[in-house]
Order: sequence, then C-alpha cells, then structure tokens
Amino acid sequence: MKQTRPGRLSGVGIVCGRELAAFFDSAIAYVYLISALVLLGSLFMNEFFLTGRLDMTPFFDSLAPLSIFLLPAVTMRLWAEDRKTRTFELWMTLPLSPGQIVLGKYLAALSLYSIFLLGTTPIVIMLVSLGSPDLGLILSGYLGAFALGMLFLAFGSLLSSLTGDQIVAFVASVVVGFLFLFTGHPRVVAVLDGMAPQLGPGSWLTENVAALPHYESFVRGLVELSSVVWFAGLTAVFLWLNTIVVTRVRS
Repeated sequence: MKQTRPGRLSGVGIVCGRELAAFFDSAIAYVYLISALVLLGSLFMNEFFLTGRLDMTPFFDSLAPLSIFLLPAVTMRLWAEDRKTRTFELWMTLPLSPGQIVLGKYLAALSLYSIFLLGTTPIVIMLVSLGSPDLGLILSGYLGAFALGMLFLAFGSLLSSLTGDQIVAFVASVVVGFLFLFTGHPRVVAVLDGMAPQLGPGSWLTENVAALPHYESFVRGLVELSSVVWFAGLTAVFLWLNTIVVTRVRS
C-alpha cells in the first residue's frame, strides 16, 4: 500500500514531536534542564550577591562558554544514536524528505533549549521585584542567547549526522564551539595577530568567523541586523549541509 506523504510543515511537526517526546521519555530532558538551570542559576546568584546589580549581563556572559558543553549534550544523540541503533534506516523508510527529518530533529532540540531559557525567567521576576532593571537589555540578551543556541544546535546536529558515536559527536561539537567563541576573545586575537602581524589572522577570524562579537552585541543591548543575518545565515548553512549528509547516507 502506498504511503501518503504528509505536507512539508506537518511532516516537520511529526518528527519534532517524536524527538521531543523521546527526550522526555528517556529522562534526558529532565537531567539536562535541571542541571543547566541549577548550574547557571548558582553562578548568577553568586555574582548577584557579590555585586547587587539588577542586571542579567553576568548570566549571559556565563551562558556563552557553558553553551560549548551544554548544547552538544543535546545534539550528540540526534543522529549518532540513530546510526548506532540502526533506527536511521527506519527514519528513511517514512514518507518524509531528508529536509523534513533534519528540520524536525533540529526544532526538537531548539524547543528543549527554549524550555531551558524559559526556566530562567524567575531570575527576571526576582530582579523586577527588587527594583527596576533594564528590561530592554534583558530581552536583547535573551535574543542573543537564542541566536547562539540556534547556531550551536545546527552545527551540533550536522556533526552528529557524520558519526555513529555520541562521544565523538559531543567532542567534535565542543571543539567547534570553542573555535566559534574563543576566536573572538581579545587575548586570542592579540596572540594570533602577534604571530603574523602582516596577515592579522586573529582580526580576520574575529570579523568573519567568531560568534562572540555578535553575541556580545546582543548582550550589551545592540540588536544589529548584521548579527541577526550572521546567526540566521550560518544556521541555515549548517542545516543545509546536514540535509546533504543525510541524503547521501540515505542513498
């Protein structure tokens, strides 16, 4: 009997729902959310009691480097587990295109990350109850956190599709995350530029590769179109590459 191919959006929704349910059925989501919220909440509260500032900038400053480890923990299983347990072939027998499956899995991971960000809103409520924080600055910081998460989850999904080993996928995603963030760190830029002053590799990487300057512009309250396009464009490229990989493995 010929299977009926669902609509593009409904197919993506089916995959997203299945993957999100799998996160919570296996308790991965609960462990991830609780651990991440406790860790970042503790770091922020420690900074808050030391400075007494009604400001979430320290939270977002801590979130960026920790995302290098927190987000690969989500993406490492997206495809690697399917390839290891042979459920990849099951996905490929469904009347869905590779693009629908890739996008559905990605949106499931992004949904889990969004739930984590929602879980940090008690911090905002606490700050508002204590005074008058800059809500515009806080909102901008959340937009930056979401954009950074979009990017990290996209390349994490791509790397997971390239291997059947979750640990390999995790380590590879951590390495790429380090490159995206720390190529924009002032000390790293200074060292790289000092090694080749005429070429200025550190400055070039900061302007063209590093995610940190774009993220920091959000955290400092600057929602620039160039940063939005940079995050969105690079995320789309990684998802496109992810689809190519899945298509080739499928064939």
